[in-house]
Amino acid sequence: MTGVPRAPERKYAHALASLDADGRFCGYASLFGRMDLSGDVVMPGAFTRTLGRRGIAGVRMLLEHDPAAPIGLWISLEEDRRGLWVEGRLTGAGPSAHAGARMRAGTLDGLSIGFRTVAADEDRSARVRRLTEIDLWEVSVVACPMLPEARARAAGADRARVGVIAPEAVVDAGLLARMRRQTAILRQTR
Repeated sequence: MTGVPRAPERKYAHALASLDADGRFCGYASLFGRMDLSGDVVMPGAFTRTLGRRGIAGVRMLLEHDPAAPIGLWISLEEDRRGLWVEGRLTGAGPSAHAGARMRAGTLDGLSIGFRTVAADEDRSARVRRLTEIDLWEVSVVACPMLPEARARAAGADRARVGVIAPEAVVDAGLLARMRRQTAILRQTR
């Protein structure tokens, strides 16, 4: 049919705001047993010592891992059976206000950990590193997290539904793992 106007095509759903009216948010900054885009897998118990030693006050909240851009305070950092659960509140102006505007608009919702590896097991053939102890320095709000499922939500989000793997993330992680195995096999045959 020519001449009939068509409705606009929509490829993406409306973005979900990841910040409440008071500047509070929550989410999993890390999930156990999930391989991130660099091949790291955080294991249960990896945060136990660092959280006991540093506490909430010793872990900074940054924007995009920039030490010059602190944006708020952590209300809660807790290792549970699924991963590192965080609850925080943005404070002040400058980078914090900028981050808040982007989070309210739904364009900034990733969470990422900044750490030093204390103990890890490495499987070189599969190119996977299992992190068994982490010295956590900071948790950042980022646009593109290394662990695609690490996302912020407005405070009060149902913890059971936060960090659930999106179907497209499962495919990407599975594809990445297969590609690493294939590459490792090819390297061994040379």
